[in-house]
Amino acid sequence: MTSALLSLVQWMSPAFPTGAFAYSHGLEQAIAMGEVSDEAGLSQWLRDILHHGAGWNDAVLLGLGLQGHALEDLDAHARALSASAERLRETLEQGTAFAKAQAQMNGTDEPAEVALPVAVAQAARGMDLPREEIIALFLHSFASNLVSCAVRFVPLGQAQGQRVLAGLHPDIAQIAAKASHAGLEDLAGAAFRADLGSMLHETLDVRIFKT
Repeated sequence: MTSALLSLVQWMSPAFPTGAFAYSHGLEQAIAMGEVSDEAGLSQWLRDILHHGAGWNDAVLLGLGLQGHALEDLDAHARALSASAERLRETLEQGTAFAKAQAQMNGTDEPAEVALPVAVAQAARGMDLPREEIIALFLHSFASNLVSCAVRFVPLGQAQGQRVLAGLHPDIAQIAAKASHAGLEDLAGAAFRADLGSMLHETLDVRIFKT
């Protein structure tokens, strides 16, 4: 079990080659528009994404994949739930990079294009770990990457960024516990400003991040 946990931590690490640092999930647009300009604003923005946006839906898709649901079906749902071209690009590019790194580590064939939560589900299915823990680490990695984006672009101090991330721990634990027993009927999104931000980001004049 310890070995499995260490493997999962490795996969969720910023050092794992998914290129996650290049994606802001629309946060760059929110910062450029002044919607996120300080520690409190970032905390609320991330909390909404986790509870009502892609954080929740990806957690449900990952949980379903870990339960043994058909991965092709879950991948189709992940694509359909992407509210913009940038969001679709984000999940597919990161998911495919994750699966490719897994294939290279294991000496298996190059993977097909796949959404990120589905790629993680496929890799983690055989792990002797509770679904809740796998989902929690996945969500923590997602939130940590966005905090890093804000630290660089708002900019926020490192201490402020870490306070935001630590403050999200109870939310991540709650969402992971709920998502570990969720079904397809629980998929839903209501983070409209984040979705609009990802659409507007496509035409942002000066961009640091891909999304």
